[in-house]
Amino acid sequence: MLFRSTVCALVGPSGAGKTTFANLVPRFYEVAAGRVTVDGHDVRALRLADLRRNIAVVSQDPVLFNDTIFANLLLGRADATRAEVEQAARDAFAHDFILGLEGGLGYETVVGERGGRLSGGQKQRIALARAFLRNAPILILDEATSALDSDSEAAVQAALKKLLAGKTVLIIAHRFSTIRDATKILVFERGEIAAAGDHASLYAASALYKSLYDRQSAAA
Repeated sequence: MLFRSTVCALVGPSGAGKTTFANLVPRFYEVAAGRVTVDGHDVRALRLADLRRNIAVVSQDPVLFNDTIFANLLLGRADATRAEVEQAARDAFAHDFILGLEGGLGYETVVGERGGRLSGGQKQRIALARAFLRNAPILILDEATSALDSDSEAAVQAALKKLLAGKTVLIIAHRFSTIRDATKILVFERGEIAAAGDHASLYAASALYKSLYDRQSAAA
């Protein structure tokens, strides 16, 4: 069940079911048992177009089409003005790299098939800019900063605080640095929620969460 102004982080080993769980909200998968509700409304009772219009998704491997950066950004909101598109790119720390791309075409640069002319971090910042432009009340971040270097991640984390305000947010992350603002953490194991709580309670009570956190801290 999702409520307004909730930031919920999903953590756990790879393949534990985090992304599958999040994909139930926009109905990329249909619920086989039980219900998924948003403010008490079963998602299956909502028109699919209306549901998805109110959701923004930023994935680990964002989909970009063989078109200009500007056209790819408009996928966030088709009726956006040029000024709104550029502001969204600034919010996602994408504007400067866009203007600095080889060829000097800026927003008119064609990104290639699946965005192949951009780096992983650049593609993710384009996806984040789409989310800023869409400004949907439900936001799903699936490893949204995984391809960013530490400096870029710090900048984008600051921007995300603005994007997250007043929204229902699901954050899927391996990096624990990306879940600092979570009001609730769900720990997944073998397709099930093994534990739930805040960081302090989970660190004390969940051996799996403690193991995941300590392993990452040791590697940092």
